[in-house]
Order: sequence, then structure tokens, then C-alpha cells
Amino acid sequence: MRFLIKTYQKSFILASLSILFSLVLNIGDAHAFFQDSSIQDETSYKQYRGEVLDSKSNAPLVFASLVLEGSNISTVTNTEGSFLLKVPKSIEEGNVIVSFLGYRNKSIPLSQLGEDKNKIGLDISVTELSEVNISVPKNALALVREVLRRKGENYYNDPALMTAFYRETIKKRRRNVSLSEAVVSIYKTPYTSSRKDAVQLYKARKNTDYSKLDTVALKLQGGPFNALFVDVMKYPDFIFTPESIEEYKFSYTRSTTINDRLIYVIEFKQRSNIQEPRYVGKLFIDANKKVLTSAVFSLNITNRQMASRMFVRRKPRNARVYPTQVAYRVDYREKDGLWYYGYSNALLEFKINWDKKLFNSVYSMT
Repeated sequence: MRFLIKTYQKSFILASLSILFSLVLNIGDAHAFFQDSSIQDETSYKQYRGEVLDSKSNAPLVFASLVLEGSNISTVTNTEGSFLLKVPKSIEEGNVIVSFLGYRNKSIPLSQLGEDKNKIGLDISVTELSEVNISVPKNALALVREVLRRKGENYYNDPALMTAFYRETIKKRRRNVSLSEAVVSIYKTPYTSSRKDAVQLYKARKNTDYSKLDTVALKLQGGPFNALFVDVMKYPDFIFTPESIEEYKFSYTRSTTINDRLIYVIEFKQRSNIQEPRYVGKLFIDANKKVLTSAVFSLNITNRQMASRMFVRRKPRNARVYPTQVAYRVDYREKDGLWYYGYSNALLEFKINWDKKLFNSVYSMT
């Protein structure tokens, strides 16, 4: 699910959207909102459903990309490896390019896809990288600083108007208790601007089973729980401020390839002498362009009390609330030699211990 970039010269004012649980935001080309079967007009589009799997193990490939070659139409697989791709009926021919980090791309003619139960297997890339290709800068931190410093030249730096599909799912343990979906318009400010992005609601729907929800009111704060703020290149201060970046240890791990590009993989974690919760994760950096193509990271929640204070601003007196998992992902896409925000995902899982109750409640929001 991608976006259509439009330079926007006139004044465009939107109130900033503050959503407590805006946890999954798919930003894509013009057809981002085509992925919701009920919101969009079904008569003009043909849909293709299926799964993207590892060709040998049949393991689902989460967040694999599917792009209709030569167009802005694309989607990503969900956390179960499933996808829904909608294509205008006026497009009868073309190839769908399926890609995933560390795997070989696969090109599939649109005519070979059925409307349902498509199974697409990808092969692990076993390309041998030459010693010249895998020579990496010695200092991983210096490379990260360079990537952040060059965002003005490597990423779209004009205002952009996007159409996006937003989904929020709340589960109580393994049971779905709430689903919210919306089509939103996003005003994306330049990457070098200090102004925040803004969002305007277009269409929305919500389905909640209140019988499965506890009566509890939580007010969350801190962290990039608003999915827009997971954009590391736009909002680096949520993770790496000029001061806090020194509190992390950066190191190289095995390089990989995606779309025939060499990708440096940098792991980071907080230094052992830092007491406050920081993040741990991986940065995927294009070796040639020095561009962040993807980031996967999570909050260190070893200290429950500190982690709770970071996120929980208000709670019932008879409840002890703390996060058990706080994880994020952001992917970027390239168009005309520049990169843009393509997809973000956030997962928050909280445990609520009630006084005088034998069992606790576990909620996950994604």
C-alpha cells in the first residue's frame, strides 16, 4: 500500500492527529486505500488474495512487497504473510513484482494470478558478494550519522499529500475485540522541516465487542505510539537525539540484498551503563546510496516500572499496568531516485494486574 506524491505549493492546514492507538498505518501510492474491500467501490477493481511464503519451509514472509510493475499499485503482506492486492479492471496485463529482504525477487504475470488462494514462494538469495562489495565503513555509528545527515538529499524534500489506509486492531489475549479502519489524507512535511505531519480523516468504521473488554481507561504518553512518528528519518529524536545516540552501541551484522542492492545491516542496543529504557533493533542501509531502507526496533522493557512510566500517564488506582512488548517497523520506498515513507507498523502489548483478582488482563494493539 503506497502513496501518490503530490507537491503542494498552496497553504494546506490540518490539525495534527493525536491517536492513542494509531498502531498500523500503511502509506503508499495512490491506491493505498484500494486495500479495504468495504470502503472502496468493488465494481471498478479486481482483487487478488494470497500468501507469500518461503519456498522451502513454507514459512509466511511478513511485510513482503507486491508491486504492479510500472505503476503506483502495491501492497504488503500482513503478519500472517497474507496479502490483498486490488487492480483497476482497466489494467488487464502487467507483472507483479514480489520482493522480500534476503530473497530473490519474483515476477508474476497478472494473468497467472487467481482471485483467491494464490501461494507465492520466494527463494532465499544465495548470491556471493565479492570482498569489494562487502567492504563496509569501519565505524557503524559514523555510518548512521551520515545517513541521518543526508536525509535532505536522499528523501523527498517537498510537501506531499498522501492517501493512506489505517488499521487498528485490539486483542484481549488471542481474541479480537476491536477493529478500526479508516481512509485518511496525510500532509507530509519535508524531511528537513521541523514541522510535524498532519492527518485528516476521510472515511472510518469501527467494530468492537464490548462484552470482551474490561472497563478500564488508560491514557498513554511518550514514544512513537502514533504510527506517523515511527518514520525514523522524519522524527529521529524519538530514538536517536544528538545526545542519546551516544548511549547506544552500534555494530555490523551479516549484509544482505534486496532488489539486487547490497544492504548493510546494523544492530543497535543501549549501553550497559544506561539505566533508562532505550531501544534495540536493526537498521537496513543501502550500501551505495547510504539510505535507510528499513528499521525494526523495540523498547527495552527489562525495567517494568520505568517502561510503564514512559507510556502510562493515567490508570485506575486498583490496577498495575506495564508494557510487555513495544515494537516498531518502518519501510521506505524509492521513486525517481528519491526515497519516501512507505509503511509503518507498531505493536503495543500491555498487561493489567488488578487488585484482588486472580487473573490478569493482557491486551495487544496492532
